[in-house]
Amino acid sequence: MDMFKTVLKIVQKQQTSLGFGLVALLTAGGEQIFSSVVFKCPCSGWNFSYGMVFLLVPALALLVLGYVMSNKTWKLFTGLCLRKSKLCRFKYFCACGVVFFQITTTAVVAPVSWISVALLNGNYFECAVTGINVTVFTNHLCDGKSPQCQDELYKFPCGRATHVPQSDSNDVLATLHAESQVLGWLLIASIMVFNLLLTCVARCNSPVSYLQLKFWRVYAQRESDLLESYTADHAEKLAERNLKSFFQQMPPEPVTTPPNQAWEKISSLYRFSTRDHYYSILHKYVEKCQDPAEARDHRMSSVRSDGPDTANPSVLTFVDEGKMLL
Repeated sequence: MDMFKTVLKIVQKQQTSLGFGLVALLTAGGEQIFSSVVFKCPCSGWNFSYGMVFLLVPALALLVLGYVMSNKTWKLFTGLCLRKSKLCRFKYFCACGVVFFQITTTAVVAPVSWISVALLNGNYFECAVTGINVTVFTNHLCDGKSPQCQDELYKFPCGRATHVPQSDSNDVLATLHAESQVLGWLLIASIMVFNLLLTCVARCNSPVSYLQLKFWRVYAQRESDLLESYTADHAEKLAERNLKSFFQQMPPEPVTTPPNQAWEKISSLYRFSTRDHYYSILHKYVEKCQDPAEARDHRMSSVRSDGPDTANPSVLTFVDEGKMLL
C-alpha cells in the first residue's frame, strides 16, 4: 500500500512530463503500425509525394490535434473576434502571439515524435528520396553503381529493379536508411537542446523563486481538478432542480449560479503582475470582485493583471493549461 501511494504521488507530481511521454509513446506506436501495415511504397513516379505525405501529413494532423486539445487555445480564441479594437493594438497582438507560441511548444510534442520515429524507421524517407528526380542527388546515390541505377532508382524500395544488380540496390537503400536515421537523431537532439535552452531562459527570467514555483504548479493543478468537479456537481444540481420543477409542476428551488460577467472574467487568460499575489485569474476574481467596494471599482474593468497587453513570463505558462485532455 505504501508503494502504491509513493507511485501515485510521483505520478501526480510528474503529470505533465508523463503526459508528454504518453503522447510520444502513442505517436511512436501509431507510426510503427502505419509503417508496417498501411504504408506501401508505389515504386513509381509517385514515390516522393507518397513518402512525404506519410511523413508530414500525420505530423500536421497531430499538431492540429495538439492545438485542439489545449485548454489554453480556447481561452485565447474564445470571443477573440469580438475584441477587434484590441486586436489592432500592436502590444495586444504581440501578447497573443507569445501565448500562441507557448501553446505551440506543447503541441509540437506529438508531431516531432512522429517525424523522429519515422526517420529512425526509414521507410518513408527511402520511398520519398528514391522519387526525387534531381541529377545531383541521383548522382550522389548512384556513384560507382551500374549505369541503369538512376533510371530504376524509384524501383529500389520494392526490389523490382531488373537491370541493376541486387547488391547495388541494397547499397543505395542502406545509404538512404543510414541518412534517414542520422536525420532522425539530429532532429531529436536539436529538439532536446532547444527545449533545454527554452527552459533555462524561462527559469533564468523567473520572477518567482523555485519553491514558490513548485507551490504554484500544485495550486494550479488542484484548482483545475476542483473546478472541474465543482462544475459537474453544480450542473447536476441545477439540471436536477429544473427537471424536478418541470415534472412536479412546482416553483423551482433557488440555486445560485455565477452571472455571465463572472464566467467571462475567470475565463480570460491570467496576467502576472509583481504588484499582486494571485495564483490564477479565479484567485484574483475571488479576492477582488467579491468585495463590494472592490467590485464597484472594477465593475467596468477586467480582472487581468497589468491589462491585456502583457504576456506571462515563460516559466508561468502552466497557469492556464489545466489538465491535459488525453
